[in-house]
Amino acid sequence: MVSLSDRLLLGPGPSNPYPEVAEALARPLLGHLDPEFLTLLDETCDRLRSVFLTQNELTLPISGTGSAGMEACFVNLLEPGDTAIVGVNGVFGERMCEVARRCGADVVRVEATWGTEIDPQRLLEAQHASPHARVLAVVHAETSTGVENEIVPLRALADTDTLLLVDAVTSLAGIPVDVDGWGIDACYSATQKCLGVPPGLAPVTFSARAVERIRARSVPPQSWYLDLGLIGDYVGGARKYHHTAPTAMVAALHAGLGAVLDEGLDSTWTRHRTLGARLQPALADLGFTLVAPEGHRLPQLTSARLPTGLDETALRKELLVRYGIEVGGGLGELAGVAWRIGLMGHSARDRSVTTLLGALRELL
Repeated sequence: MVSLSDRLLLGPGPSNPYPEVAEALARPLLGHLDPEFLTLLDETCDRLRSVFLTQNELTLPISGTGSAGMEACFVNLLEPGDTAIVGVNGVFGERMCEVARRCGADVVRVEATWGTEIDPQRLLEAQHASPHARVLAVVHAETSTGVENEIVPLRALADTDTLLLVDAVTSLAGIPVDVDGWGIDACYSATQKCLGVPPGLAPVTFSARAVERIRARSVPPQSWYLDLGLIGDYVGGARKYHHTAPTAMVAALHAGLGAVLDEGLDSTWTRHRTLGARLQPALADLGFTLVAPEGHRLPQLTSARLPTGLDETALRKELLVRYGIEVGGGLGELAGVAWRIGLMGHSARDRSVTTLLGALRELL
């Protein structure tokens, strides 16, 4: 029998779950059509609206991780031959391009150097050059580099026929995300980051004009499993069976959202920002080089190059084996030279920073 270790999860996800979430996972299992579960599901969708800061009717958890949320957005909004404008300054912008390409879309890339933000004006200029574009997609919090991309100026797309699609996988409940205030038409996230819930669900939300676009499709979405017309019939009033919902995970999400809302969004954002501001200069003092620039640096996910001469993989393994602390390695251009350190959800605590810095000082 395998004995599982107790870890302090300070990587790019999953984060340690809130205690309320662990408690919810230990409760008796409900069926996916049980009236008690359907009430729980409705409350979960209401709580998601509160955290997304939206009134969107079509707001729900997709069965799957954040990448399922990404695919759900693209396969429902894009048809073959559509144009999709995608901001690319890291791994997950690249992934958006690949998913859009597989939908049969013509992808227009707006690129920025890894570790730098995307100028929103360049995205708007790309839309002016391609006013027929179906969507303009950008990652709010680029998990591969720790960079925050600015979303607010993209509200201007509300006056066009192009839908604004935002990846909020690492940002939701960590830094402000205002779906209605920022004019976002489609947004997806994931449970295992700042929501403090194990991986397994992808919260999504769609504006009224995004729903209208989905209903006006000339062909069904390429994915039956992620067809929001079908899923909506189950989550909505019809309760028409589509697939077996992961009821324990929905209960966990319900509890995690409750923990966030009980603390208050402003307080949650402040907690993440304060701890990031404590960790990042301390890493610099230890010889790490922060990847993201000042002013566009995420507080909840720090990407940092290791001091010269250190073996990234060996040091990360020693941190895990000796201290039970997990951090993530770099992706893409940063593989082998950088770490990704997460302070997200329940892991965003003073003791996490103190423990990590103490262990690093001993190792270094």
